[in-house]
This record gives sequence, structure tokens and C-alpha cells, in this order.
Amino acid sequence: MSHLNLDQAQIDRARDSARRIARQVFDDMSGFTTTTVERATLRLMGVDGVDEVGIPLPNRVVSHLQAQNLLQHGAATVLVGAMGQHGLTAQQVAESVATGSLTLARPADEAAARVCAQAHARTMCAHIAAQRARRTEKIASSGEAKAPWLYLIVATGNIHEDVVQARAAAEQGADIIAVIRSTGQSLLDYVPYGATTEGFGGTYATQENFRLMRAALDEVGSRLGRYIRLTNYCSGLCMPEIAAMGAIERLDMMLNDSMYGIIFRDINMKRTFIDQFFSRMVNAYAGIIINTGEDNYLTTADAFDAAHTVLASQLINEQFAELSGLRPEQMGLGHAFEIHPELENGFLWELAHAQLVRQVFPEACLKYMPPTKHMTGNIFKGHVQDALFNMVSTITQQNIHLLGMMTEAIHTPFIQDRFLAIQNARYVFGTMKDLHSEIEFKRGGKIEQRAQAVLEEAEAMLAEIEAIGLPGAIGKGLFAEISRTPTGGKGLDGVIAKAPGYYNPFPELMLPETLRDRPQLREANQLCPQL
Repeated sequence: MSHLNLDQAQIDRARDSARRIARQVFDDMSGFTTTTVERATLRLMGVDGVDEVGIPLPNRVVSHLQAQNLLQHGAATVLVGAMGQHGLTAQQVAESVATGSLTLARPADEAAARVCAQAHARTMCAHIAAQRARRTEKIASSGEAKAPWLYLIVATGNIHEDVVQARAAAEQGADIIAVIRSTGQSLLDYVPYGATTEGFGGTYATQENFRLMRAALDEVGSRLGRYIRLTNYCSGLCMPEIAAMGAIERLDMMLNDSMYGIIFRDINMKRTFIDQFFSRMVNAYAGIIINTGEDNYLTTADAFDAAHTVLASQLINEQFAELSGLRPEQMGLGHAFEIHPELENGFLWELAHAQLVRQVFPEACLKYMPPTKHMTGNIFKGHVQDALFNMVSTITQQNIHLLGMMTEAIHTPFIQDRFLAIQNARYVFGTMKDLHSEIEFKRGGKIEQRAQAVLEEAEAMLAEIEAIGLPGAIGKGLFAEISRTPTGGKGLDGVIAKAPGYYNPFPELMLPETLRDRPQLREANQLCPQL
């Protein structure tokens, strides 16, 4: 494809700044865990279900560990210690804690408990690895669509209705189905249980809902002869738990940003930085593609003036992702077609921004968002705006293409609105299939100048962030013109300082060897209790 003549040294300097920024945050947060990291760990160790009043058992156990002043040591070793002492499964331990018939304590032999914890963790890692292999097998047998993949949303609030709409969307040509979460779920400090039918503005993210939609898409994908990917939202106060459930049920993509929750949901930044590392580690191990949320910046800030903030955030997200073991092809770095339609040469600037992102991240699985901010309810103009967005996507070879809806800003799209959106995209992608390889960008032209200017601003912004630290930059409102503080926001009470000897078995099993903080423990022996 045609390339812009960009300053590679400048790209390298910007990336180096982002690397140091991300590493500083990682080092600062490495001495802490969170309640939801420990709940995710319990889920991965085999704890599920709810008590008699509907409180999730992982929440009950973590609250019990906090009350016993044990959580700072890590939930995994305490759990397996109780399993061994009482001859119970992980689920039975949790149920006994919930009924009040069992009080947990630190294991008498910490070293033995670590060995047993790793053995149980290996069981779940084997399941997740098998799910990843199953995805590969299904793609090999059924095939998959060529990029850009058409990404389409369902959001009825009822998982059973979502399944109907998802099947119809796949039959009409969608390659990815995203199940929008119920409004406000990101602020719930627990994960709802079971199949749900009462969501508002979306459907609750639950493990059973994941299972139902995965089965439906597998069935329709086999019938259509192409693998249909499933997406949900791995963000908010339960980010690590949702990542764990998605890995168990073989989701393919997760919306998983390092700063979105801080900026747009006022979730405490410490909580978010810790949770995003663990959740991305699980996603990486499961072969799940993450979708970052830089497109949201342009809903509160001007898309022309704030273009550099998108690139700066993408570079930071890339480095956080690398620290969690995500490969470039699993990085769905986000951006959006959001310049005001009345701006002269706006299409050129959109093309410049999209091409810049494509060249800075040549191996990434880029996620491109349609116009939303400046959609007015004029469905005819909106359909044209979406067509221009489709053109930029195919010219710059984006990977994940969220379908633009002509009824944006009017109502939740009907099935027929989605059908027209798919037709629009498929027409543009077909009629312009090889245009990207037939055109060249003018050397020194407006598009190249604009891209270079955005790159320069992003480099300067990253240098400033490196000087003051990422928390300081967020405090100054450098992203999306929204300011947050390190001690503000929801969920700070769920941040726990690790005690000396804290242990969690999953990083040593899920992270690549070069990223592990501790040497691997010896193989677990056969004396460990079974899950």
C-alpha cells in the first residue's frame, strides 16, 4: 500500500517515551493487588455461582479474606490450604465460607500451598489453551472473512433476543458480533450471574450469557462457512473477572483500555492500572484481541485539535499491552472518523489520521470507529458520512471496522438499519478493493503534512507525560479534556498492598518467560487436592 513519508526517528522517540511511561506505572503498581484481581483468581481456580441471596461466591470469599486480614497474601494459597486441610473442592470451600461453616486461615505450609495453587491453576490454563486451540481449528475448518472485518452491535437487554439478532446479523454479513453491556455495569463491583433478560441499553456481561452467544455464533458460523467472532466489554470495576470468564468461554475480542475507566467512568486510576495488567495478561494467554478506547476522546474533544492525543494514548496502550504479553496482532488499537463534516478538507484529515495510525502500528489489529458525534438524525447525510468512513477504512487497510449506522443519534438501530450499514460497507469494500495499492500520497502534500504535524504533537505530548508521570497527565486533563486524581474515583477501597510473600500462580503460567517477575516453581506433586 502507499505510504506517507514520516519521520521514523520521531516515531521511535515517541514509542520510547511511551515505553518508559508504561513501565513507570507498572513498577509503581506492582506492589498492589485488587479485590477484583483476587476474585478473578478465585474464578480461575474453580469458584463460581452465588449464595442464597444472589451474591457471587467470589465476592463472598474475598470479603471474608478481607475481614480475616488475609487478602494481602493472595487468595490462591489460602483457598488451596483450606482445600487440603478439609478435603474440599474450591467450590465447596467457597460455599462453606458463604454459609459461615468455614473460617479461612493462612496455610500451615506456605511453600506446599504455592505448589498446590500452581497445580490447580494449570488445570484452568489447560482449559483456556484448549479453547484457544479450538478457535484456531474452527477458523481452519470454517474459514474467516477478509479484513476489514465488519463489526456489528446487538443491544436488546435480553440475551435470548440478542442471540436472534446476532444470528440475523451474521447471515447478513457481519463478521464480529459485539454484545453491548447493560448501562452502568462497569460501575458494579460484582458480576451478575446466569442468563439475563433485564438489561437497559445493553445486556449484562455474565459467563452464561457468554456461553449462550458463543454457542449460537459457532452454529451459524459453521452453517455460513466462516468463523464469527464474539466481543464483549472487559472494563470497569470487574475488568479481570470478565477477562477470566471470556477466556473460559472462548470470546475472541474484549474492549480493554488502560485509561478509559479512569477518564470516562471515574474509576480510581490505581484500581484501573492494576486491573488492566491482569486482565490483559488473561486476554493474551487466551488469544483474545483487545479493543482500546481512544475513539472516545474525540466525543468530548475536537477531532482535529485532539488527534495527537489519540496517537499518544495508542502508543501508551501498546506498551501496557506488551507488558501483559499481548502480541501486536492482538492489539486492536482504537481510533475514529469524527472530524466535523463542515470542516474544509475534513476527508483529507481523516485519511491522514487513519494512515498515520496504520503506519505507526503496521502489525496491530486496528479498530476503526464510525462517525457518531456529528450524526444529526438526517439519515441520508448520515449514510454518506458512513460511506466516506468506509472509504478511509479500506484505503488505509484497517482491520476491525465498526459499522456506521445512518440512524445514529435517533434510536438503537433496527435490524434493517444494520442490514443497510452492511450493504454500504460491502459495496465500498468491493468496488475499492485494490485502490490502496493503486494510489500514492503526494510527497509533501496536505495529507502528509497533516500526519507529520500530528506525529510531532504526539511526540511532544509523550515527552511532557514522561516528565510529569501518567497520573499527573490525567490530572491535567491531557486526554479527552477530562481531569482525574490518583485518590479520586470509584474503587480505591479495593486496592490492597501486597504483603511480603504475596503469591498468585497465574502470572508465572500465563506470561511469556521474559515478562515473569518470579522464577517458575517446581512441578506440583500428586498430593495436591483436586479441583
